[in-house]
Amino acid sequence: MPVGSLSEKLAYKAKEQCKHLVKIDQWFASSKTCSCCGHKVESMPHSIRTWDCPSCDTKDIDRDVNAAINICQQGILKLKAKGLSASAH
Repeated sequence: MPVGSLSEKLAYKAKEQCKHLVKIDQWFASSKTCSCCGHKVESMPHSIRTWDCPSCDTKDIDRDVNAAINICQQGILKLKAKGLSASAH
């Protein structure tokens, strides 16, 4: 990690405010994993902006909103794994 990187600055700000910075694996398939059932679509071109889950039949999943939900869920899981409470917000 380069000195002065964004990650380093975020960690500093979080610590300053008595908060936790949770890092998610950069290869986590957040946009192509259904946030309702966890089904992962193997391949999805970036041009696809909405999709339907073949596992739970959720329709018109917005790729960006789905990714945000999955990232939030992953962060909460990581906090709970460390014994920390997590707000849904």
